[in-house]
Amino acid sequence: MSDTILSIQQATILFKAQQAFQNLDFQWKKGENWAIIGDSGWELTAFIETLRGNTVLSAGKIERSFSADYVKSKTEAGEVHSFRDLIAYVSQKYVFKNRSHIQNFYFQQRFNSSESEETATVREYLLEVNPKVSGPWNIENVAKLLRLEALLDKSLLKLSNGETRRLAIALGLMQQPRIYLMDQPMTGLDAKSREEFGQILKRISEAGVQVLMTTSATEIPDGITHIGKLSKEGLVNTWTKEDFHLDQIQPLQMPSWDWELLASLLPKDLEVDPFPVIKLNDVTIKYGDKVILDRLNWEVNSGERWLLKGKNGAGKSTLLSLLIGENPQAYSKDFWLFGRKRGTGESIWDVKRPTGFVAPELSRYFPANQTCRKVILSGLFDTMGLFKKVSSEQEELAHQWIKLFILEPLQNTVIQRLSLEHQRWTLLARALIKKPKLLILDEASQGMDEFQRRLFKETVQQVCERSGITLIYVSHYAEDVPEVVEKVKELGN
Repeated sequence: MSDTILSIQQATILFKAQQAFQNLDFQWKKGENWAIIGDSGWELTAFIETLRGNTVLSAGKIERSFSADYVKSKTEAGEVHSFRDLIAYVSQKYVFKNRSHIQNFYFQQRFNSSESEETATVREYLLEVNPKVSGPWNIENVAKLLRLEALLDKSLLKLSNGETRRLAIALGLMQQPRIYLMDQPMTGLDAKSREEFGQILKRISEAGVQVLMTTSATEIPDGITHIGKLSKEGLVNTWTKEDFHLDQIQPLQMPSWDWELLASLLPKDLEVDPFPVIKLNDVTIKYGDKVILDRLNWEVNSGERWLLKGKNGAGKSTLLSLLIGENPQAYSKDFWLFGRKRGTGESIWDVKRPTGFVAPELSRYFPANQTCRKVILSGLFDTMGLFKKVSSEQEELAHQWIKLFILEPLQNTVIQRLSLEHQRWTLLARALIKKPKLLILDEASQGMDEFQRRLFKETVQQVCERSGITLIYVSHYAEDVPEVVEKVKELGN
């Protein structure tokens, strides 16, 4: 009997009406855990979706022998079934719903203690999983494995980016999979969590689950046994973990946009304010008995570029919520923005107008009809979507940003249907279109492939070099931080 659990033979694959691969071959055997790397995030996702059966096979063959016995027994019993019953999947796009099973949250709701209770807790969400097969995973052991024990009674909206990622992995395990597919699962995790990921992978494997994940060539976790390099031609190289070395990967060319066009869109004469852009004096933020920020002091002056860092759950999101005017606790604190103490008569629009903000989760909060173009234009009004008529000058400004980031073919596509990388460029254009004094980037290149991450880093570098903008940059990856960043604020020490 063959030990192959899945095979792809001479396959031509269409994904989202485009040809993704031609003559794709892949053999996945028992006991193997694969890391798939490549230069295109779109191709990596297309490969995962092919394994899930969500692409069009126009030539060749795919055999999923891991499900043969299950399919046979269910067929004989006359029960509805699919090979997908044995597969769990962690996407880069995860959506949580409220208690009414409607995803109608708004961004500020995360920081409003009463309204965030509309959301299920971590425990409730895990209990909703209804697996098609039996298996070893329960709330107790997934919570322990993924460090969710202290979060079980926490509202989903209160989770940090990294905590949400760990919950997404736990949800997959609760499905009792035989095969676990993960699309960039370490994205958004801090350095400690990324180191621990290899141990998590080993524990999953010991329970009889085989894993295939897409990842970066620089992040191959323990527990992976085989590595494949993907391109349009298919898997162009495969290695065992022991035989794989980074110098076998061809370096990427340095990417670029039209930097002169970028310069023309940036503010030419941002004045250097005589007062700090941000000033916090002994600021403490609590939710109930839980202290998130403890007597925090921080001063950011005009034109400075800061890296804000800290472990998942250290309070970065809470701090940023103060800076962008979304946290109601700001009014009772000794906290100044652009020379004005919060709670002295300023409107939320006064706070938002000089600030551009990008975070990966922002795309979830736009109404379903908001296209790439509308999202970019909404930056002029600091709203989560475009709800008013714009002038011809404003239309032209949006067109220039769309042209800069080569978004013309996608400008009328709704944001939720854009690829992650196109969502990121759309949100960056939205933040920059109003020529802000302060730019806050919270894991803003998350979900991009290596080429796009390098381009994003260089774009931020060029924005700072060509304007006097003040920058707060949040990233768990040192290699993603632009050289122009010269100061560091670390939370949780």
